[in-house]
Amino acid sequence: MHKILISDATFRDGSHAVKHQIDCNQIRLYARAAEAAGIPIIEVGHGNGLGASSLQVGESLVSDFEMLKTARENLKNTKLGIFILPGFATINKDLKQALEVGVDVIRVACHCTEADLTERHISYARERGKDVYGALMMTHMVSKEVLVQEALKMEAYGAQGVVLMDSAGAYLPEEVAEKISTLVSALTISVGFHAHNNLGLAIANSITAVENGATILDGTARGFGAGAGNTQLEVLVAVLEKLGYSTGIDLYKILDASDIAEKEILKVIPTIKPINIVSGLAGVFSGFAKHVEKAALAYGVDPRDIFFELGRRKVVAGQEDLIVEVAIQLAKEKETK
Repeated sequence: MHKILISDATFRDGSHAVKHQIDCNQIRLYARAAEAAGIPIIEVGHGNGLGASSLQVGESLVSDFEMLKTARENLKNTKLGIFILPGFATINKDLKQALEVGVDVIRVACHCTEADLTERHISYARERGKDVYGALMMTHMVSKEVLVQEALKMEAYGAQGVVLMDSAGAYLPEEVAEKISTLVSALTISVGFHAHNNLGLAIANSITAVENGATILDGTARGFGAGAGNTQLEVLVAVLEKLGYSTGIDLYKILDASDIAEKEILKVIPTIKPINIVSGLAGVFSGFAKHVEKAALAYGVDPRDIFFELGRRKVVAGQEDLIVEVAIQLAKEKETK
């Protein structure tokens, strides 16, 4: 049986779904359930990563330190992971503090053409004996050749694996197959995949990734996450088990954990809304949905038009200020018609 490493991003990517308003009691309850289920890694923190809490991308209800400390106190065998974007997280403050709390796994992410930005963070964490992975975001935007170049940089910096992130939920299975298989052939380290469900393909794309050599997959309880949500974790575990893959996760207990997530965390179960479909088609970061809807309402324009214009401009995470700029432009065009 092929072993697949599962990383649970319910308390990181899932944070987008509740505008980062996750409290410590919710973390405590789910961390205990994740531990009981045998989930290998749970990722905890602001949806945009360590140090990202801000007016621009959304303020967390509680600090990174409080979230990580609470999770650490309730985990024994399950590893505690963090997600880092170098533009938000500093080494001397954010990463150092996280290491002091006792994080086990660090995932250092960047836009798919900017792996150079991850060198210092990856090297720092590896020098301190932690499990470190690189993550390339918005990977639908570039060719497989570009992804190989960037992933090789992360490997050279010391990353033990590279995860391709379908941040916009834009991939079709054949695209996943092409890019994952190319990376698996080019790298000597593990390859992973992180899906979003904007086009209803998160499970299919995740399985395609595994069939083409990926050994790391991300998911969240009930699909809790940005846009239409992530790969639904309990479904993923069940499908992998049916296909003969090993995750080390207890099926009944992961189903129990998903029930806890639904009752204690989710205000609304993720569904594929029209705006999410447009986000996937436009190839725009799934986490923009709430920002786009707010701007559309404020300026009296169609949110779908905002998404397609953002796609034409190739806007990426961290450029949230351009959402309002696009909304204003569309409003002016509407007035002149």
